[in-house]
Amino acid sequence: MTQFLEPLGKRVLYFNQVLGEMVILQGRILYFLREAPRNVQSILTQMAVIGWDTLPVASVMAFFVGMVLALQTGVELQKYGGQNIIGAIVGHSMVRELGPVMTSFLVAGRCGSAMAAELGVMTVYEEIDALKTLDIDPVRYLAMPRFIACIICVPALVIYSDVIGIIGGALISNLHPQIFVSYSTYYDSLTDALKIKEIGTGLTKSVAFGSIIALVSCYVGFSTSGGARGIGQSTTRSVVLSFMLILVADYILTRLLL
Repeated sequence: MTQFLEPLGKRVLYFNQVLGEMVILQGRILYFLREAPRNVQSILTQMAVIGWDTLPVASVMAFFVGMVLALQTGVELQKYGGQNIIGAIVGHSMVRELGPVMTSFLVAGRCGSAMAAELGVMTVYEEIDALKTLDIDPVRYLAMPRFIACIICVPALVIYSDVIGIIGGALISNLHPQIFVSYSTYYDSLTDALKIKEIGTGLTKSVAFGSIIALVSCYVGFSTSGGARGIGQSTTRSVVLSFMLILVADYILTRLLL
């Protein structure tokens, strides 16, 4: 029994340490937000990487997610003559849940891992220490621009993904012979179901998920050690930890915003 509890206790202590360090890093990032006007170029560079470069992949993902969602629900609803509400189902699913979560997973896997790797390389090869010797705070210079870029670009990507997913659902609903819902019926069902509250819920989640991605990626990058092997492990850690925290935050926010 002792052999089982001892490793468990060490893991709990390690988790508490990581959580505390992430809270401290978040506080420092928020403190340096006042320096944002002096780092506009860095913020715009990160926004281009996180936002613009992710659009092609986000388009494919959202389009096919919307198509699959419409196909699966439409075929089942057709059995009961309820396919006319397919627009509401696709809209609700994309705006409230699938859009924010799937897009955040995409950003965490594509951009979060890259941020962790980049900062990890700088940490391992002592570039972070060099910045400190030049009296440049790494959190202000590296973490803060990435944080701002994430909380701006992730909501924008979520809105874009929602629209693309809804369009994909409309195409399948209209073109699939077993479902066949006209575009006007699909649109009427969608607009009747989607309210400002649903859109606000999705955007609130996306801001929270964007902050999680930036915080986790920067924390893992700054805490990297162990050479090339450590950089690879940090990349994996950032993705896994981001996914886990996004899912936990998704449940908490869903519970609070219902």
